[in-house]
Amino acid sequence: MDYQDILARAKQELVALDSHLIDVVDIKRPPNLEYAKQLAKVISKLSPLLGNMIEFSTVDLLNEHDWEEYGKWIRQDPGFPDALFQSDLIVPNPGIEIKAWFPFATEITARFKDSVTMFSQNNIDVALIAWLPEHVIWGKPQIIDVLVVGGKGVAEARDRHYHRPPDYLVFEPEDTTQRTANLQQTNTNGYKLQSDKCNVQDAIRVVDSWGENGREYSPLPDYQRLLRTLYGQFVYRLDTNYAKIDRIEHAEIEAFKSRVLNTVFNGKTIKQWSDILSSNNAKLLEDALESIL
Repeated sequence: MDYQDILARAKQELVALDSHLIDVVDIKRPPNLEYAKQLAKVISKLSPLLGNMIEFSTVDLLNEHDWEEYGKWIRQDPGFPDALFQSDLIVPNPGIEIKAWFPFATEITARFKDSVTMFSQNNIDVALIAWLPEHVIWGKPQIIDVLVVGGKGVAEARDRHYHRPPDYLVFEPEDTTQRTANLQQTNTNGYKLQSDKCNVQDAIRVVDSWGENGREYSPLPDYQRLLRTLYGQFVYRLDTNYAKIDRIEHAEIEAFKSRVLNTVFNGKTIKQWSDILSSNNAKLLEDALESIL
């Protein structure tokens, strides 16, 4: 058995969690319609907390499988990836970066900023776990669907989507290999050119001088030095919305998002529930909530 076998088995375990209830918290059933209407307005505020609890629980769920003498999954917090298969027999240790998604949010808000260099051995997957309360706004968290894909492909898709010099630059993290584990930097960052504060044509000419492949992203030090020189010559700002998973245009993630939103859940598609809960139509909301009380 090697790390690819471990990841394949872990993927099977995670994908099989469809409809699984996570017993980490139980939102009380609303005692009346008015309470339900108020809960519907704030349920999304619980998603960061419950999302983290689901990520913690995923390691326990993986360890319910018998991994024999090969090792076990551990949670790394802080650390990368979130779940690591700790083993003396399997090298490199496989891992899974876990992202929980609450589909009533306007988009998949989780970010994926880890450098493509972290996936050079193809031993780290990304698991996207969609979940909702089992009765739409109350009950235990229920897993709706799970997508597991190779982390390298996700990082490459992100870099291709964002990196458009001179308009937009993706920077690798600084070299922190000499620091302790908790101070290691693995995240990339995105910077947007401020076209009203510098000469865009001059910036274009600089990038043109890099040659035919100068606009293709590379994490290599020589290319990163070119980017930092450009950054030093012109005005850029840090993009705080950089690397949201919903925006990186990864084909499998886009298909997964569509599949989840069209999943029928408590009598309606998740997209219909999302539209109803965010609607200003009081009668529509009341009728929908009464159907789950």
